[in-house]
Parts: sequence; structure tokens; C-alpha cells
Amino acid sequence: MDTEGARTGRLSLLLDQFDQAREMAEVRLTGLSDEEYLWEPVADCWSIRRRGEAVTPKAYGPGEWVLDKGAPDIPANEYAEIARQAAGGMTVTKIAEDWSVSVERVEQVLAHTGAPEPDSTPVTTIAWRLGHLHSNFAGRWEWTFGQRRQEPKLLVDFTPSASLALKRFWTLIDRCRDSVAAVTEEQLDTVGFSQYPYGSDPDDPYIAVLAGNNLEFIHHMAEIALLRDLRRARFGSPG
Repeated sequence: MDTEGARTGRLSLLLDQFDQAREMAEVRLTGLSDEEYLWEPVADCWSIRRRGEAVTPKAYGPGEWVLDKGAPDIPANEYAEIARQAAGGMTVTKIAEDWSVSVERVEQVLAHTGAPEPDSTPVTTIAWRLGHLHSNFAGRWEWTFGQRRQEPKLLVDFTPSASLALKRFWTLIDRCRDSVAAVTEEQLDTVGFSQYPYGSDPDDPYIAVLAGNNLEFIHHMAEIALLRDLRRARFGSPG
């Protein structure tokens, strides 16, 4: 394998991974129509909806359109992470605070043995997944490179227009990428360099936060791509 000119620094590897994932995602999202964006493949999907039509108790957003959100919980695919946090010395109270759940719920997760039960999470639309990503990246930029005071749930004005949502999303992603590219080695290792309040960012070195952001971007974009494929297979066209 030719490795001449390859970048192997920690930040370089994460940036290269993100750049490649972004390039693939942008190609897969080309031509996204409003119908695809809002398509609900099954009943009881989570999506974006007009404020008065939200079907979930904690739907959020600053404008006319809000993103569905239910009561917080710890999904089964995070049980192992909860166990690692507890083993690393994080208190049950702190874990509960990070996940916005009760101490009893954390204790239940920690006491669980055997294979976790499958999550009963709702199917979400492309609009929801893109809005979730947008909200996540906007909040983390604000609480890392911004003023660290704006409520993350009020940073993204959700829209039923696929083209407008994508335009706003890629603009934000470019800003985030530029900010991350300027981070120093010392900042990569700084615990709490990101103070994003919904999660463990304040307790993690920033390099771990970046790795988690990449994972979040990659897996949600893969889900979006699959939803486009399923709709095309069902209806025969992207429109």
C-alpha cells in the first residue's frame, strides 16, 4: 500500500474520516425531495411537525416546526457505555444527570445481566435524522467554540423544505469543520474543552468528543441513505 503523504496525526485522522463521510453523504443526499425528506415509512414515526401537531411530549425547536422527542431514556445499545462510565468512577447521580433520567433507571441498567432487550425506539424520518444531526452539531459548536450560553434546542430553525434544510446543514458543518481543524494538541486532550450540556462532554477529553461526533454523523447518514433506497424501491422514483 502506498502511504506516501498519508496523514497519521490524531486530528488529521479524524478530519480525514469526517471529510470522506461528508463527501459520501453529500452525494447520497443529492436531489433529496420534500416528499422523501418527510416520508413516514411506517405508522407512528417521529419527524418534524408544525408546533401544534407534534405527537411527542418533548418536541422542540424555536420556530413553527419542531422536532419530535419523547421522554429521555437510556437505550440498550448504551448499556455497555453506562457500565464503563460507572467502572471509571462516574457516580450514578452524574450518569443520571447526563442522560436526564432517574438514579433508579441508571441503577436498573447497571444491574442488568444477559443480553439487553431490543430497544423499542420509534422509526424516524429523514427530516428527523437530519434535524437531529443539525441540532447536535449546532449545540456542540456553540458550547465548544461559541459563547457557551445558548440553549442547544433553540439553535436550529427546522423546516419542511429539504433543500433549505440541507443548505443550512452543510453551512453549519463547514463552520464546525473549520473550527475543529484549528484545535491544538493540548486542546484535544483537554477534559471539558466542550461544555455541551446534554451528555458527557464536560467530563471527556475533546478527542473523545470528536470521535463520538464522527460516529454520530456516519451512522445517521447511513440510516438516511437506506431510507432513500427503501423509498426508491417502493415507489420507483425519488420524487
